Amino acid sequence: MPSNGQAVLRVQDLKTVFSTRAGDIHAVNSVSFALEPGELLGVVGESGSGKSVTMMSLIGLLPSPPAEVRAGSVEFGGRDILKLGKKDLQALRGRDIGFVFQDPMTSLNPVFTVGFQIMEPLRRHMGMDKAAARKRAKELLELVGIPDAERRLRDFPHQFSGGMRQRVMIAIALACDPKVLIADEPTTALDVTIQAQILELVKELRQKLGMAIIWITHDLGVIAGIADKVMVMYGGQVVEYGSVREVFANPAHPYTRALMTTVPSVRGDRAPKLNVIEGQPPMLAQHPTACPFRARCPEAFDRCSRANPPRYTVAQGHDAACFWDHRTGAPRND
Repeated sequence: MPSNGQAVLRVQDLKTVFSTRAGDIHAVNSVSFALEPGELLGVVGESGSGKSVTMMSLIGLLPSPPAEVRAGSVEFGGRDILKLGKKDLQALRGRDIGFVFQDPMTSLNPVFTVGFQIMEPLRRHMGMDKAAARKRAKELLELVGIPDAERRLRDFPHQFSGGMRQRVMIAIALACDPKVLIADEPTTALDVTIQAQILELVKELRQKLGMAIIWITHDLGVIAGIADKVMVMYGGQVVEYGSVREVFANPAHPYTRALMTTVPSVRGDRAPKLNVIEGQPPMLAQHPTACPFRARCPEAFDRCSRANPPRYTVAQGHDAACFWDHRTGAPRND
């Protein structure tokens, strides 16, 4: 279960629903986790598992309607973010919690210069005048590794490569020295060379600034290289949570183990074909009353169809939501 330490961000029983003409979509179902100061939490799972919706729910980035956070709490700085008014929430976003979106080309405004877009949160949240904000914007571009920063402030997003645009997005997110940075698959659209550069940049910035980071991805290899803890999501809920070393060495949930088999090996002979997880993620037309992974799980049995398994302790700081005990190869007794 979530840590009992002094968390900078603590989420309890978060539930988010989208109202549509066809009925409600239960996108996030009782998600709980904690983020410690300076920690990097990796959030993994297939598309549609609820990763991005969960993180957008935390700071009110989802359109309402159709989205509605129906239950839970998000504690940050002694306050429940979900109870903040619109003005207070807008002040918190960017200043205390930064967000790096997946596609920098659609997230950056094409009609404003990069300098203007970096300066905007500095002037709005930090109260800087134009000269001070421009100086800080130049420093931020240099911090994220963009050369000739003074000149590049006058350029527009289309004048930057994909990797450089992502660096600009990171600079904007870091502008007000946030305590928490949420990065939503920021390297997915980049080639492997640029991806490696961005990952190294994040490692350096985390070391320099000491902020806590939530890194959303579908790439287990990325998580293995940069994260302290990993949270595996499926069907809008957390199915496994723990330190990267413990979860990778001792995966307890069948979905986590299935994800690991899909990672191609770089050692030995070439496999005849890539492993896949057969089937599709579940439709979330109702709050889950059974295990959401049961239809794709080779270890499913009758109990999995009758109840949704709660998270149980696998080891110190490691828990999973499953009725099957992978250590004994038999159903759990509790």
